[in-house]
Amino acid sequence: MNLTIGQLLEDAAAKQPNHEALVYPDRALRYTYQQFNSLCRDAAKGLIKLGIDTGEHVAIWATNRPEWVTAQFATGKMGAVLVTVNTSYRTAELEYLLKQSDSTTLILMENFRDASYIDMLYDIVPELKTSEPGQLKSEKLPYLKNVIVLGENRYPGMYHWDDIVALSDGVSDDELDKRMMTLDPEDPINMQYTSGTTGFPKGVLLTHKNLVNNAKNIAECMKLTSIDRLCIPVPFFHCFGCVIRTLACVTVEATMVPVQEFAPKQVLEAVEKEKCTALHGVPTMFIAELNDPEFTKYDLSCLRTGVMAGSNCPIEVMKAVIDKMGASEITICYGQTEASPVITQTRTYDPIDLRVSTVGKALPNVEVKIVDPLTNEELPFGEQGELCSRGYHVMKGYYKNPEATAEAIDEEGWLHTGDLAVMDENGYCMITGRIKDVIIRGGENVYPREVEEFLYQHPKVLDIQVVGVPDEKFGEEVMAWIKLKEGQTATPEEIRDFCLGKIAKFKIPRYIEFCQEYPMTASGKIQKFKLKKMAQKMIAEAKATN
Repeated sequence: MNLTIGQLLEDAAAKQPNHEALVYPDRALRYTYQQFNSLCRDAAKGLIKLGIDTGEHVAIWATNRPEWVTAQFATGKMGAVLVTVNTSYRTAELEYLLKQSDSTTLILMENFRDASYIDMLYDIVPELKTSEPGQLKSEKLPYLKNVIVLGENRYPGMYHWDDIVALSDGVSDDELDKRMMTLDPEDPINMQYTSGTTGFPKGVLLTHKNLVNNAKNIAECMKLTSIDRLCIPVPFFHCFGCVIRTLACVTVEATMVPVQEFAPKQVLEAVEKEKCTALHGVPTMFIAELNDPEFTKYDLSCLRTGVMAGSNCPIEVMKAVIDKMGASEITICYGQTEASPVITQTRTYDPIDLRVSTVGKALPNVEVKIVDPLTNEELPFGEQGELCSRGYHVMKGYYKNPEATAEAIDEEGWLHTGDLAVMDENGYCMITGRIKDVIIRGGENVYPREVEEFLYQHPKVLDIQVVGVPDEKFGEEVMAWIKLKEGQTATPEEIRDFCLGKIAKFKIPRYIEFCQEYPMTASGKIQKFKLKKMAQKMIAEAKATN
């Protein structure tokens, strides 16, 4: 598809004007495609009237509110680059992102959980309190001029979202249409920051072409059509939320049913009430839904398809989603932000063994190969190496970071994912770990994914994450962080006994720690680098007391 995001919505509204586009069951909010397109046009005109030019960066810091989806398509129409901000960010991270992204405008909600976004912004930009809206002059953030708040209240120095919609009266439909016509599908339109599972985020520049085509192919692979209703609990600020979900829906004129902030009960209620036929989520979300105390009371018979992605998808969880939730055609996606984000996907018609043991094969018009991480030589089927991909979906690059861009994308246009994988003769890939996650214990390679999949079979284990920790004798040792099912207790010895005779001794975790939660990004990805740091601290403290 050679369309911009703005044109995509215009076409959907023309084809299905009276079909529901966006539904928030908890707000009694329902927009048809015609209504939603009109709302997005008004927001786009308001942003133009505010003086925002094509290519300017507009950051948004909010949960899955209706205004978020509107801003996504409004900026897609008037050409501003939407910069998504992680909802878990605090002052230092927000300041870094706004500075690094050169954002001229920030759209934010008032607060999230126990954090006041307003107070944090005033802390970073104290000049805002005495500024007129749109006239901010900040020493720390020289590019930032406009702040737009979502919510009930007004604040010094800030516009209200209603002001932006009201400004649309000052811009004609013809002027907006002319602006849309100047946009090129190859233009950057979105900046997603990498989720920080391995370190501090980098700004990934994605184009209309990247996003629209990736969304279209994802929808086709999961057989999403205009009669489908997709429940969306994954955060919009993540590629999973705003590409695999909202954009995928619009490519086929399906209905978006967002959940503003993830909670298992709200997701199950939304699926039942709105008769959602599709559900997306990261594995931890599906685990929480399946283990909700009242899970069996919900009627999920409408579910058919969906996507599980974002991190390793445990086989047992996938089977439970199919058997207990009824999502018989659910698919698994694999990718990363730099790939817009999906590279491979299982198909709805794939046999169950492929859908629970692989991450599928390449999307249409996407190339995938497995290479030796040291030599970059392509490897034959069945051999483990680094997964690389090339095609329309590969990012424009990291913003203001040519060195990192050159490291990620080679001269022939191949994106090096940093993930270890094996590909079979039919092109189906199995992700075996991260290159940096490989544990080398006494010369033996231990792949965390393999140990995790084995221990998921233990009847008491709800979730597990395996990491490597430094060891004086073996170089590294294996450590498992285990979440037990509700009401269960276990000992490290019991877990190790379960492994004996079933996996090699060098793979059996030397250290086992039971926990209630994992450090996670707001998009639901587990931050293994933090687990490693926690493990190292615990081991050092234990040694000091002995």
